[in-house]
Amino acid sequence: MEILENEELGKHSTFKIGGPAKYYAIPSSVDEVKEAIEYAKDKNLPYLIIGKGSNILFHDRGYDGVVIEIGSKMQIIERIDDLNIRAEAGTSLSALSNYAANASLAGLEFAAGIPGTVGGGVTMNAGAYGGEIVDCIQSATVLDKDGNVRVLQVNELDLSYRSSIIQKEDYIVLDATFQLIPGDENDIRATMRDYNGRRRDKQPLEYASAGSTFKRPKDNFAGKLIEDAGLKGYSVGDAQVSEKHCGFVVNKGNATYSDVKAVIEHVQKVVKEQFDVELETEVKIV
Repeated sequence: MEILENEELGKHSTFKIGGPAKYYAIPSSVDEVKEAIEYAKDKNLPYLIIGKGSNILFHDRGYDGVVIEIGSKMQIIERIDDLNIRAEAGTSLSALSNYAANASLAGLEFAAGIPGTVGGGVTMNAGAYGGEIVDCIQSATVLDKDGNVRVLQVNELDLSYRSSIIQKEDYIVLDATFQLIPGDENDIRATMRDYNGRRRDKQPLEYASAGSTFKRPKDNFAGKLIEDAGLKGYSVGDAQVSEKHCGFVVNKGNATYSDVKAVIEHVQKVVKEQFDVELETEVKIV
């Protein structure tokens, strides 16, 4: 297993923010994931599971423990039968949706532009453009807190808006199986191009960010509330409420953890004062 010491987490975060991790492990198998966790426990160190680092804000001080990346070395995708595809947790959602399109299987078009992994996608029940992981997943293989490998069927995953049993029980996703439907590759790719075009037009992809910063509040939209509160472009240091889409806090260059945290907290305070709505962060703050 590849293990790096004092590895800068900003290199592994789409926010481009984060100090050094004491240890940064990149396992290539379930056994190596277990080994990394056992090492952390033996040394009485905290551990953190990440994928592509696309929904996370690391502290500038870093992480005094073991960061375990289930990503670049756990990306196997295989077709199980006519309609089912299994993917390891480190597989990017864009690679998975492309694989499905190549196989003329529909159902994962929504995931084409989501900048995360299968593991993160299942954990968060990732979604976009009216589709969610819950719509197409059949089962997930997870590692529980006692080190047991378990297979959970879709009804056991308790998937809801940006939530799952994975989060509630601190499970670790190892792989997932998706049940798709037959489709025409040209139609599937046309839908993917449409979604990606809309994403480029509406989202601030030109700047580093962790994706959508806030969860969607009940019967409303975070971006609209933030804009209506007059916070478009509000900034602290190089952290800014995007002028393109107010639901995103972006790093315009050299934003720090403290800058981003200050912007998030100010937005939450003003939206609460003006609209009596509590904005919850979708981004995981470490």
